Amino acid sequence: MGDIKKVVLAYSGGLDTSIIIPWLKENYDNCEVIAVSADVGQGSELDGLEEKAKKTGASKLYIEDLKDEFVNDFIVPTLKAGARYEGYLLGTSFARPVIAKRIVEIALAEGADAICHGCTGKGNDQVRFELGIKAFAPKMKIIAPWREWTLKSRDDEIDYAEAHDIPLKINRETNYSKDKNLWHLSHEGLDLENPANEPLYEKDGFLELGVSPESAPDAPTYVEIGFTQGVPTSLDGKTLSATEIIYALNELGGANGIGLYDVVENRLVGMKSRGLYETPGGTILYQAHDVLETITLDKETAHYKAQVALKFAEIVYNGQWFTPLRESLSAFVDATQVSVTGTVRLKLYKGNIINAGVWSDYSLYNEELASFGESDYDQKESEGFINLFGLPIKVKALLDEQRSK
Repeated sequence: MGDIKKVVLAYSGGLDTSIIIPWLKENYDNCEVIAVSADVGQGSELDGLEEKAKKTGASKLYIEDLKDEFVNDFIVPTLKAGARYEGYLLGTSFARPVIAKRIVEIALAEGADAICHGCTGKGNDQVRFELGIKAFAPKMKIIAPWREWTLKSRDDEIDYAEAHDIPLKINRETNYSKDKNLWHLSHEGLDLENPANEPLYEKDGFLELGVSPESAPDAPTYVEIGFTQGVPTSLDGKTLSATEIIYALNELGGANGIGLYDVVENRLVGMKSRGLYETPGGTILYQAHDVLETITLDKETAHYKAQVALKFAEIVYNGQWFTPLRESLSAFVDATQVSVTGTVRLKLYKGNIINAGVWSDYSLYNEELASFGESDYDQKESEGFINLFGLPIKVKALLDEQRSK
């Protein structure tokens, strides 16, 4: 430990990282601690962090605005892939690689001996952070206090904070483990640890990005989202950046009770974990993108892309963003998105997203061909197709009939 003179800490100002600064100084020979907070859209959570970090022993705090990089280089490629992990829209998962990349850049610039994170030994984030660090600084020492210290629980952490006069924004009764960025908010712990318990949607202060479906307005809200080659580029006819669209849809979706997802998921480390996710804007974008692909992708591409989406989601969830396979899959996805340009209209109503129209200059839908009315399609042509398509079934049935005699 004496070899560690300078540590760069991934610092959120939450419970874990708040106590890590004094713990590092106590256990690593009063080493210098440089805190780095990545702004990925957590808003007011960044307020007062510099004063707090320095008061607890940090020599300085970097606050890095990564919002647009997060959206353009991580969220949008995942959206275009249609990647979902067991229904989860990967809000925490794809935030970690962009944070890890920037922390490494600062650690190298500062000449740090180690990088530290506050992830527990039970979770996925330890893997995501450390794989990201290894991708850019393979020789860098990584300190993970949860794998070293004697603290066993979040209650123990609160005890440590109180003993060291470290201010916290939580108490033992509101001690959910949360992760927030511009894409989502996750809730874990406390009553959610028992899957039999219904989430406290109506409890004041529980939901932060929106309201429950029951509290949503009685009238629907319509929204039109435009895409250019799979990238969201407009909202209700107004050209906006993807970041601006996500923020706007968070407001609209949250107000209409959209994007609540309660799941017991399979963690990378092997255990099952129950989480409650708020992803209002992301849920709307995923559905809009899915709808547009129904008219702009051919059958074989759409079906194969669905298989790719599953693997893409696993890669993102498992922290393998900076890998040749992820890059190769993104190249395939980008090739499928050339024609995914058009507009989708959706109706938002009490937690539901209802399709209300889609159009594109690249549409493969031929209304005349598909119509139940009169068209030029020769229905007699289907007979030959069915005979060939059903030939294996017919041959087997004939042979079974002969063998049974």
